[in-house]
Amino acid sequence: MSTAQGDVSLLNDPVAQEMLTAAVPARLAYTWLDGTPRVVPVWFHWDGTAIVLGTPPRAPKLKALAARPEVAVTIDSNSYPYHVLSLRGRATVEMLDDLSSEYAAAAERYFGAEQGRAWADQLRGQPMARIRIVPDWVAILDFEHRLPSALSA
Repeated sequence: MSTAQGDVSLLNDPVAQEMLTAAVPARLAYTWLDGTPRVVPVWFHWDGTAIVLGTPPRAPKLKALAARPEVAVTIDSNSYPYHVLSLRGRATVEMLDDLSSEYAAAAERYFGAEQGRAWADQLRGQPMARIRIVPDWVAILDFEHRLPSALSA
């Protein structure tokens, strides 16, 4: 029997592991200050427990996350059969005096080692906000064994 959608143990599934290490942006969904939904593409790093994002300390989303920390994240592939990892959790924000190690690791994953280090080096010494999202709900679609509920009914 397969693990039910929503169970955080799905993070151990090969599809989840593939998406957590993919060089594709995640999409962060959160609620704006006026109550409307927002979705933004973001670089991310999976630290084994949480999705970790880096952002400038003056990023407008930080005020929204302080007011309503409940978020959703999706990471999906670009070719069929589509692989989709969806997470829900609460965002916590920590203000740093320098570039976060997770942001530097993400830069290397997205750009490759040399270009990623160069990108991170130009940001060193500048403040950054670290956003951590520990999943409390997880779902996977792989369009092979796990289909959207409307297609599998």
